Formats: sequence, structure tokens, C-alpha cells
Amino acid sequence: MSQGEIVQKTDVPATIGSLQADFNALGIRSGMVLLVHSSLSAIGWVCGGPVAVIIALQQVLGATGTLVMPTHSTDLTEPSWWENPPVPESWWPVIRATMPAYQSDLTPTRSMGVIAETFRKQKGVRRSTHPHHSFCAYGNQASYITDNHSLAYGLGEGSPLARIYDLDGFVLLLGVGHDSNTSMHLAEYRATFPIKRTIEEGAPISEAGTRRWTTFEDINLDSSDFEQIGKDFLGSDSGSGVHRGRVGLANCQLIPQRALVDFAVDWLEENRGK
Repeated sequence: MSQGEIVQKTDVPATIGSLQADFNALGIRSGMVLLVHSSLSAIGWVCGGPVAVIIALQQVLGATGTLVMPTHSTDLTEPSWWENPPVPESWWPVIRATMPAYQSDLTPTRSMGVIAETFRKQKGVRRSTHPHHSFCAYGNQASYITDNHSLAYGLGEGSPLARIYDLDGFVLLLGVGHDSNTSMHLAEYRATFPIKRTIEEGAPISEAGTRRWTTFEDINLDSSDFEQIGKDFLGSDSGSGVHRGRVGLANCQLIPQRALVDFAVDWLEENRGK
């Protein structure tokens, strides 16, 4: 959406102050661990853009809270899996041999939105080391969430998602749907279903200052049913703790992550592949 289109759909600009009020009304509180998936354009025109959104979130969470965002870099994945767009097979060896290694302070995000891309550059933000599925965090629990991110099964038990689960954190869908909700991937790792399979992934990493292409195991992730899982979760007793409202013009959900993941595990085991 162009800036002109965003201006046209906005009656009153969002500000740091109005965003704070909206976040408070949605149920975000000081001290929370909050994983945010976001679309800036969905909010409408924001005075200060992504910086204003980040400041407002951090002020509402306070000194004891922790703000987390996905900072994935899926253009560093195994090229034979690429579909959006695919590249010629003759390119695959070149990509594996020359793609720059993941660097937490340099590698940009891909398809995460401008709020997450801005957040990863903020002074004091910690970013996990996974070359595909990194997360950034700022605040009281940032180190616990981002440290020791395992290379294999990167959204599973050794991931920031599992640490947020341990901390009984929350997910904020800020103008986006459950198809962007990475916490459901944690449920994919935990669930048993007939079409689940292990794949070999690859990425360029740096070890002792030397760049190399490494391979590791993961599961074949699939978000195609996440919207249905989210809809069924909202209609269940497990979803009674979800708060819905607006931030600016954006439709939002504030979700207890643990309840969502536990529900999704059961849903996947009952429905996926059957």
C-alpha cells in the first residue's frame, strides 16, 4: 500500500500517545513478555512510523517487560526449496558457495515488515543466531529468549518460541492474521501427525571468522491451516483469554501463547493429514 493510500484511509494520525492508549485498552501490561507480528500499513498513518510503534510498545511494557519480534532471513535457506520465486537449478551451487554468512547485526529480515526490520537495528536489542529463524528481543528476558537458539529444528524446543512458552508470554497480532503467527510452528514440532516429515536444510554461517555452508535437519513447515486453527481457537474455551481490539485502524489480537500452542498441538494431531 502506498503512502498516499494510507493517508487517504486515515482520519486521525496515530501518535505515540494514541498507540499507548490503544495497547493499554487491548490488555498489554507492564512486565509482559510480548511477541509481536505486525503490519505498519494496517495501523493507518503513524506519526513517526515504525519508530513510534516500537517506542509505544516499550513504554507500555515498561522496564520489566520484554518485547520480541521475528527477524527471519529466509533468503539464506537451501535454494532447492525456493518457490517465491524459484531460481534455476544451475544457480544452486553458486548460492551455496557464495551467499554471505548470516550476521546478526547485518543480515536483514525478509518479509517481516518494517516494524521488525527497524526494531532489529535498535541499540540494545539482542538477536538470536539462527540463520533462518532468528528473533530479536529487548528487555528483562531478552537474553534468556535469544541465547542458545539451536540450528536444527529452529522453531522447536531450542528456539525463542519455546522460551516464550516457558515464560508464559503473549502474542500480539498487530494488523496481521494467524498465517503470520510463528508460535503455531512450535505446535508443529510438538504434534504428531501422519504427513510430518524431516527435511535437510542449509545455510551460510560463520565459524571462527570463516564462512561455510552447513546443513542441518528441520521439519517441513506448513502454515496453510494456521488461519483455520486460529479461528477454531477463538471459538473454543481455550481461546477465552484472547483480547481483540484495534490499534489505530488495525484489527488486533492479544493471545496467551501457551494456550494457543497447546490448542494447536491437539488440533494438528486430530486434523492435519486426515
